[in-house]
Amino acid sequence: MKIALLGCGVVGGGVLDICDAREDIEVKYVLVRRDRPELGARAVKDISTIINDKEVETVVEVMGGLSPAYEYVCAAMKAGKSVVTANKHLVAHYYKELTSLARECGVALRCTPAVGGGIPWLKNLERVLRLDKVKSFSGIMNGTTNFILDAMHFDGRDFSEVLSQAQKLGYAEADPSADIDGLDIQRKCIISANVAFGVCVGEADVPVFGIRSICSADIAAAERLGCVCKMLAFGKALDGGISVYVEPCFVKHGELEAAVSTNRNVISFETELTGKESFYGQGAGRYPTAYNVAEDVLDIMGGEKSFYTDKAEPATPDNSLDAHAYYVRCAVNDEWLSSVAVERCCEGVVTEPVTVAKMHEWASKMKEVEPSLFIAGLV
Repeated sequence: MKIALLGCGVVGGGVLDICDAREDIEVKYVLVRRDRPELGARAVKDISTIINDKEVETVVEVMGGLSPAYEYVCAAMKAGKSVVTANKHLVAHYYKELTSLARECGVALRCTPAVGGGIPWLKNLERVLRLDKVKSFSGIMNGTTNFILDAMHFDGRDFSEVLSQAQKLGYAEADPSADIDGLDIQRKCIISANVAFGVCVGEADVPVFGIRSICSADIAAAERLGCVCKMLAFGKALDGGISVYVEPCFVKHGELEAAVSTNRNVISFETELTGKESFYGQGAGRYPTAYNVAEDVLDIMGGEKSFYTDKAEPATPDNSLDAHAYYVRCAVNDEWLSSVAVERCCEGVVTEPVTVAKMHEWASKMKEVEPSLFIAGLV
């Protein structure tokens, strides 16, 4: 199969290495923005060269961002080419448009590396949905936040120091906002929920609270409660609808998520027939992510001509259906928080069970007047 790469950065370079080592995949073009003489004649700067070449059967988008990636991917599908992308922002933001266009054009749209990096999470969701129904999913979907939280527990360093180390090691970007504010996880959670439940959920529908404000006192609180702080994504099919959200959580020692160290990920689903299944591994990185890009290409070579599900019913999560206790650290006296608090814990309080909708609504407003606010679900 002849393919074209859109972008040749960290992940794209890994895809190129993997494909060049094989005889059944030829990277005919690499779309670049600047001169890349090492790529030779394969380097092109005009997307029309790729779109108009009928020999190119699959386009691999690893350039990132929304535009021009969206326009390029749409043009490729309209030209009858299948698409593989590692761009979780693109798929989450344009989920309805991209999946609808793929069905209309009769081409494959695959994004296994967009959720879980090297973990074959979406592919296994697709597989289980053939025979079973997903009741819920949850997990650690971001290696940067897991590295930070793990280090804070391990040696007591504060957030800013560990974040700086993560940036030096290449785990965090110069602007780490997408990771520490939970937006990266939110996008992966949206894609997972849409596939798992056959819906089309938007970014505005999924509340997220990040770890930007976490401090050593919160880590101490987790440990006092016999827990480890982890950043988790949740999707649940409940009576009356679905619940989808992202938040830090205090996870009991002995639970699978509590044992996940450094920058690794673990994602689990629970189904009616098989119960809980978990997928653990490298959630990012050059070759783990490139591996799943290449796997998607091989699936298309093997005859795959679809997305992971053909269902995309419009849906709005109802997070008032899900409730649990929270740890909250807030320096401002607040009447509602006092009314639900049941005990002190280090510099914060533990609440009675509160709906996810209410807690996130309150936290979003309180954050405006108390930026150091931190919350964590007790799960």
